[in-house]
Amino acid sequence: MRRADRLFRIVEYLKSRREVVTGEELAGEMEIGVRTIYRDVADLRSSGVPIVGEAGVGYLLSRDYVVKPLMFDTEELDALTLGAQMVESWGDAAIARSARRALDKITAVLPDALAEDAKLLAAYACASRGKPPIAIDLAALRRAVRSKHWVEICYTDQARKKSQRRVRPLCLVFTAPVWLLAAWCETRGDFREFRVDRITSMKITNQQFRNEAGKTLKDLQQQKQREFSQG
Repeated sequence: MRRADRLFRIVEYLKSRREVVTGEELAGEMEIGVRTIYRDVADLRSSGVPIVGEAGVGYLLSRDYVVKPLMFDTEELDALTLGAQMVESWGDAAIARSARRALDKITAVLPDALAEDAKLLAAYACASRGKPPIAIDLAALRRAVRSKHWVEICYTDQARKKSQRRVRPLCLVFTAPVWLLAAWCETRGDFREFRVDRITSMKITNQQFRNEAGKTLKDLQQQKQREFSQG
């Protein structure tokens, strides 16, 4: 990696994080030695980049600092374009359009040579015939996750048993070709994962829920980590 590219990546990495980043973390990310990181940060500071902190403690970049326009290499363009195609193929219509707009914004500012590279992908993502049909509005469910609205669903499990559930939607998880809704199920008093293609109907209520200890996405993630560590 060219030194100029590395310096830009250091700034990008610091900009994307709100907490202090250690020199060791930066060195691992850039795949270089810690001493080189210390020199690079010193050079960035001398050029006017507002990085606070010190060697052995960590660094933090001012949130007001504006990073110059992004530049990508061919591998990064492959990753971005492939990711956008996967979202278009497997996501809801609204997020698929957003993925395409985001990709258009990126390619619009690329130099001509890189813009051409972006069109010559080494990998493609296409929708599969095995994609299970979804009866509900996936975009509306995704927005309910963000807005923290209670959702009432009619669900059919693997044994074709139907049930009515009132849930706190925590996140949507994609495990190709299936979308899962991870939620706190008020009906069962526990975390549950629902296959979205088995939700036959859905009502997003006007009521919003507040985070409660033991019922949040972080709690669910910690539970999954414990289960994984226990085998």
